Amino acid sequence: MALYYSKIDYEHREILLRNRPEKLYQLSQKGTVPVLELPNGDVIDESFNIMKWALSINDPEMWFDKHKEEQVDLIKLNDDKFKKWLDKYKYHVRFPEYPLEYYRRECEKILDIYEVRLKDKSFLFGATISLADVAIMPFVRQFSNVDIGYFNNGFTFLSKWKQSLISLEIFSKMMNKFEVWEENKDGESILFT
Repeated sequence: MALYYSKIDYEHREILLRNRPEKLYQLSQKGTVPVLELPNGDVIDESFNIMKWALSINDPEMWFDKHKEEQVDLIKLNDDKFKKWLDKYKYHVRFPEYPLEYYRRECEKILDIYEVRLKDKSFLFGATISLADVAIMPFVRQFSNVDIGYFNNGFTFLSKWKQSLISLEIFSKMMNKFEVWEENKDGESILFT
């Protein structure tokens, strides 16, 4: 979304994580996505760093101009703690140490912080969208998709915030499903959508 917002031309390559191409490892030894290779050959392999880079090129609505340190802190909380608990909540059957409710409660500790911030404003840092809104919303959306009724009943302000961001053109343009071609063990090409 930051690349689109910043009007940066790029070539999008969708991959299946279960069949990571060698090129991905050539760009980043981590083998994770997203990875952005710049025209000069430099590689950025962290989502937040890609977003900051894009906004350093062009930030027409000043998403990252105000409350920069606070935005960084909130995004780091999301990336370092919320994502960890979110994965365990979404895939709780793979993490049998605790029941689903335990992982949900850990997520809610952080969601409560967002909910309080949104009590008297439209976005996390005021009346206009910030980088933090765009960086955090996809993960809140993933949480809500596990049990949308539970989320909507428990997080009134977050629910309204999420819906307002999803309704934006940038979201619909960037959240398309892409076709992915993969070879099976017999060398036949298979199309995934």
